Amino acid sequence: MSLRNEKYRVGEVRPSQLLHTFGIGAIIDLPHLSVMVMGLDDWSPAYATEIGEERLLLAVQEQLGPQVKSLRVPPIQPEGSDNPFDGSAQIGVPVATFPRWMLCPHCRLLAPRDSDLFQLKSDNFRPDRTRYVHANCTKRGAPPTVLPARFLVACEKGHLDDFPWHYFVHQGASACTGAIRLLEFGVSGEATDIMVTCDACGALRRMSEAFGEEGKQAMPACRGRNPHLRDFAEHGCDQQMKAILLGASNSWFGLTLTALSVPTAVDTLGQLIEANWLVLEKVTSKEVLQAFRAIGQLQAFLTVGDDALWDAIVRKRSGGGGETAEARSLKAPEWQVFTKPAGAPRLPDFQVTEVPPPSDYRQLLRRVVLVEKLREVSACLGFTRITSPGDFHESAELPEDHRVSLSRHAPLWVPAAEVRGEGLFLQFDELAIQAWHAQPDVLAFEQDVFKAHVHWRRVRRLPDPRAGFPGVRYMLLHSFAHALMRQVALECGYTVASIRERIYALAPTDEDGPMAGVLLYTAAPDSEGTLGGLVSLGAPHILGRHIAGALDAMRLCASDPLCAEHTPLTEPQTLHGAACHACLFAPETSCERGNKYLDRSLLVPTVDREGLNFFGGV
Repeated sequence: MSLRNEKYRVGEVRPSQLLHTFGIGAIIDLPHLSVMVMGLDDWSPAYATEIGEERLLLAVQEQLGPQVKSLRVPPIQPEGSDNPFDGSAQIGVPVATFPRWMLCPHCRLLAPRDSDLFQLKSDNFRPDRTRYVHANCTKRGAPPTVLPARFLVACEKGHLDDFPWHYFVHQGASACTGAIRLLEFGVSGEATDIMVTCDACGALRRMSEAFGEEGKQAMPACRGRNPHLRDFAEHGCDQQMKAILLGASNSWFGLTLTALSVPTAVDTLGQLIEANWLVLEKVTSKEVLQAFRAIGQLQAFLTVGDDALWDAIVRKRSGGGGETAEARSLKAPEWQVFTKPAGAPRLPDFQVTEVPPPSDYRQLLRRVVLVEKLREVSACLGFTRITSPGDFHESAELPEDHRVSLSRHAPLWVPAAEVRGEGLFLQFDELAIQAWHAQPDVLAFEQDVFKAHVHWRRVRRLPDPRAGFPGVRYMLLHSFAHALMRQVALECGYTVASIRERIYALAPTDEDGPMAGVLLYTAAPDSEGTLGGLVSLGAPHILGRHIAGALDAMRLCASDPLCAEHTPLTEPQTLHGAACHACLFAPETSCERGNKYLDRSLLVPTVDREGLNFFGGV
């Protein structure tokens, strides 16, 4: 997928990256440029293909408003259109140069792009060579390629701006118009070794003074700038800016919703309508239905008459064709299908087969389901800066003023991506979970983690510190998912980073509960194919061996006894117990809670704690 800065192509990214890594408002580092992905106002929806996933669209509408009419894949340039002068070569995702301030590596001059000191050198055939040069550099030789400034300022409400170089070096507002230079002493690159100077008045200041609490007070008030919208906040901003580095991990956090495409209708016709709703929702009358059939758009309904199909479409549109419109959560319909696999249809994007649980774990595992085909759809709702959405239990808990909009006006569509893959679903025995949860040691442990959860949220000044606690049931399932994920990666043919988890954990008192299950799945971005290696491990004798291996690996960690002795109460800056990178942590792409709420002592006894383990009797 090409990136286009005005009329020039400057690089490429994968479609899935535009949701999870380099989404709207994010900065992309190219070989010689630093660019920001612009808002939906600059996109051309004509080249964005629509994706059908009604449950996810309803969830997006609940948070962004009913004006959102569709989920769309970002514009993709057709294959084989390598001619830069072809009309299709103009299809792409719009980006703009950011930060606007640039640095000449030879004379160390620091100036904004619109100062006319730097010239753009584009290359239609080699977009990786597109760059800005300092044509009038005082150093001898060819004009040097300039670099983007390394420092920016941001606030917790998601605003981002160029670093206030004049304000900083002069320690306040100044009428001085001298040239600014960024000098480095030594080779460490640390802020203490970088000096900002003014040629005219001789003012100078170390960059280290811009960081920390004192440095935050040295920054000007936030201007409310949203560079991806080419706009400023309507009512300004009451936050104080803080200095961040270009490429800092907290400069952009994508806010996404994810749903699995599962059938929710009970009859065959209803399931076919769900699978083809992207086309059928455009049918507004029986005459339009007949026209669609005449042009071959309804091949799946050759045996269904026009009257019956039209009546089914009307029922679906009015909310009577399934429970999707009434779904209280994205996971509830998925749980219903996975726990009743015998009645699930075999569709092109969804096929499940139940197999017996491993014999050694039949008292603890109620059901094992092989998910032979799976489709995952993700939609982007916005993004945050400084504050991570992972600090909240659900995206709806995020304060409204912290979520940055994708467009200047209420969006009519949002970017989305679909991936296909396979998976393993394990349903735990509810009675076994409840019996384990009722143990005094487990209840006391849950209270300790809850105290740490409240303290952790208070330190971060999050609203309602007592909200969002997932409970010890979730911690057990989450820890088991990580342990099994690391184990099956040794044999399934996928890396750990390619396997994802989806935890179904609700107490019997919850509206959609009880739930106690784990889905490990893999989805191939931008591809229809999967290896089949994960499903092949679901056979009872093979899965039993991997569960035993996963649990055995959790008994002792390379970082013990430090890992086993760790608790959230002893280190309030964390929300995990006996877990670390050597035993239980997973890559960011795999974990749905950012490696929080993990503890291997809930699975098996450790060198520091006994009595909490769910699998102790096996």
